[in-house]
Amino acid sequence: MTPIARTFPINADTQIPVVGFGTYLILPGDTAAAVSAAIESGYRHIDTAAVYDNEEGVGEGIRAGFEATRLAREDLFVTAKLWPGSRAWGEQPKSESETIAEFHASLVRLGLDYVDLYLIHSPHGGNQRIAQWQALLQLKQAGKTRSIGVSNFNQKHLEELRLAGLPMPEANQIELHPWSQKTELLAYMRENAIAPIAYSSLAPLSTWRVEAGQESAKTDTMKAENGIFAEMAAKYGVSEAQLLLRWGVQNGYAVLPKSLNRERMRQNLDVFGFSIDDEDMALIKTMDRGGGIAWSLGDPNSID
Repeated sequence: MTPIARTFPINADTQIPVVGFGTYLILPGDTAAAVSAAIESGYRHIDTAAVYDNEEGVGEGIRAGFEATRLAREDLFVTAKLWPGSRAWGEQPKSESETIAEFHASLVRLGLDYVDLYLIHSPHGGNQRIAQWQALLQLKQAGKTRSIGVSNFNQKHLEELRLAGLPMPEANQIELHPWSQKTELLAYMRENAIAPIAYSSLAPLSTWRVEAGQESAKTDTMKAENGIFAEMAAKYGVSEAQLLLRWGVQNGYAVLPKSLNRERMRQNLDVFGFSIDDEDMALIKTMDRGGGIAWSLGDPNSID
């Protein structure tokens, strides 16, 4: 088994832990306890976003986790995200100055002096996308964030930044799992040294987002394939979640599992003691269904 590093590089000075703790759909009242438990369980990357409405709880959980573990700030990697504003949702996309102001508002809510990675959460910024990216470049230069990137950007969105003559994002956080493998986008990202960060890695689980009461976008074909992952997991003596997370890190993606259960938290971190063999990796490759079921990147020929 070829060992996998516990961190992946984002830039020359910054490494991202391979397994992070996601906080999407954790209620504000549950967030602090969940984040503290995650840090105590061994997570060294916490991922949040302004639109999750739980940054205050994340900050409280980080402080409690530090107190329980005696970690220093530099021992923890924190990702935050700008909500860019969406005209489709009746919002005005944020300008360059508004982006910088929102970043500082996130720091206040988190109770931090800096974040390790700051992302534009989506390409909804439209004609303000360039201005928003320029704001992130300024924030990095000022030392307020160690690395910068985007989330849910497709190839056309990324190409728009390149054609503007701007430095490319250092990371793109996107939906990645066996049913949404995005091979063309990932090839483009490799060519441009953009690190992939996967979310919704556990989408194939029958319990995925059920506890949050969200409707599933899974097709009948996807549901019928659930048994394949159970069989593979049994073969390696691991849980289905561990199998799906291992598939991501084995492909070179940082992953962001979420759980409120301490035992599952620890289990989700334990993806380094086994390797999926070539035959099973090849089988999973045939299961790609194209677009995502958590987020659509839209028409790849559109940048709207």
